[in-house]
Amino acid sequence: MSYIRPKFRHPELPKNKLGYSVDFYEGALSTLCAGCGHDSISAGVIQACYEMNIEPHRLAKLSGIGCSSKTPAYFLSNSHGFNSVHGRMPSVATGANLANRDLIYFGVSGDGDTASIGMGQFVHVIRRNLNMIYIVMNNGCYGLTKGQDSATADNGSKNKSGQVNPFESIDLASLAIELGAGFVAQSFSGDKTQLIPLIKAAIKHPGFAFINVISPCVTFNNNVGSTKSYDYVREHLDATSTIDFVPEMKEITTNYEEGSSKNVKMHDGSVLQLNKLAKDWDPMNRQSVANAMMIAKSKGEILTGLLYMSQNTVDLHNTIQTNDRALNSLTKKDLCPGNEILKTINAELR
Repeated sequence: MSYIRPKFRHPELPKNKLGYSVDFYEGALSTLCAGCGHDSISAGVIQACYEMNIEPHRLAKLSGIGCSSKTPAYFLSNSHGFNSVHGRMPSVATGANLANRDLIYFGVSGDGDTASIGMGQFVHVIRRNLNMIYIVMNNGCYGLTKGQDSATADNGSKNKSGQVNPFESIDLASLAIELGAGFVAQSFSGDKTQLIPLIKAAIKHPGFAFINVISPCVTFNNNVGSTKSYDYVREHLDATSTIDFVPEMKEITTNYEEGSSKNVKMHDGSVLQLNKLAKDWDPMNRQSVANAMMIAKSKGEILTGLLYMSQNTVDLHNTIQTNDRALNSLTKKDLCPGNEILKTINAELR
């Protein structure tokens, strides 16, 4: 079997403002199980970048180990990419971002890669507010090693072998909010209408942007009793809002049904337009979000959509006042301040 994507495409495929058709944003053919939710997320990333007119060479994909971490091979093959070791993707992303702040950093991880071996990395990349998009493809199990429960498997859920999970789950979205992430969203791999605008908004957010996507494992965790199965998730979704992302300077033409609506203005002038569904929920208020998520959890529901966004965020570069140029553009003269300045620095350390 060949995993090379055929090059033939319909000659009249529509093109974006850069002159690229959507196939320019694709990658290799997926080797994941047929029906895997991860492939739907990859398709969402492709569509979002195509519609946002992103030049693929301006984006860097980073991942760890796991089914989810294989997916960067399946989208944006014309981008930069680095597949790191298990749980260490945030460190690689931090180093790359500090070396070249001009790229868009797109991190892909899984519930095992993030909530277990990579938990410490996840915590610190949030508190440092690294300017990146961090997507967790969350299926509640270790798909590469025969479906053992992961740290995000819900207490009382049943895996394919019939075992009931006795442990409390780690709620990554709630944890991200508690640690101070400036953009936190949650979605379902089967809901591209919601997921694509969230990816667009995350790309535009100037700081750490986290999206936890429930992505059922069709092979090991799609059975009756699993709270990460397709049927369970579809029956227990509770959306915060319907969402539309409006690029900068584009006329807002989307119409919603009657209800409470809110326009969240991004830092570059783009607008995330929300039609509020959840009661007593304010996406700009951390306490309101925390309460809404606790209520949803008590009902066994999965709250999806834009959960929280701060309009006052300072990313890592501004916090530590790095040079505004990429390190690979600095010359020897820039890097070597001269003997007199070095003497002054050394004197301060004595």
